[in-house]
Amino acid sequence: MTLRLFFHSDDLKANVEVLDCSPREHEFAVVLHATLFHPQGGGQPCDTGWIGESQVLRVVQDGPQIVHYVDCPVALGMAEIRVEAQRRQLNARLHSAGHLIGHFAETRGWTPIKAHHWPGESRVQFQPGENPKELDISIIQQGIDEWIADDLPRLITLREGLREVGFGELAAYGCGGTHVPRLQELGAVTITSLSQKKGTLSVHYHLT
Repeated sequence: MTLRLFFHSDDLKANVEVLDCSPREHEFAVVLHATLFHPQGGGQPCDTGWIGESQVLRVVQDGPQIVHYVDCPVALGMAEIRVEAQRRQLNARLHSAGHLIGHFAETRGWTPIKAHHWPGESRVQFQPGENPKELDISIIQQGIDEWIADDLPRLITLREGLREVGFGELAAYGCGGTHVPRLQELGAVTITSLSQKKGTLSVHYHLT
């Protein structure tokens, strides 16, 4: 099993052990003992960066292992890994903003069922609870703006293999994604539209 260093660390560099490097068509699949690279999943794109001098093109979950696909082979043994900072920061901001939207809609009786935290197409989807209250763009925008202004800190707990992420007094979600340390690092989050189809409400958003 690959150890997920990003579960408890915001570091973007580390020295780790390369366990395997195998050719896969025009790429090479690298398995590390531990990694800072977040794989694609949980509604979040993967990190990219470098293992030694090899560029990490994509990162995927394969059973208990995280596999890093690189452009040229990596020697076994110790190597420096480096996560591309700008992409990581954007993904962490989008994922954190999605959590806030989920929290706010829950306070008004909506249940989050799915989220997609990708640049240019970010959205959180909900189904109505027993007594859902009406939502519109301005109501959601005001609610999340207040939490961002309060600069709530990120809180992470790890218990029996389960990772939970919350902000300040807001309830924590079980989540393996990356998140900003404090909410003001989100910058401005803009709710762009709401749409509803077959009982599912989608809240679309972007960062500015």
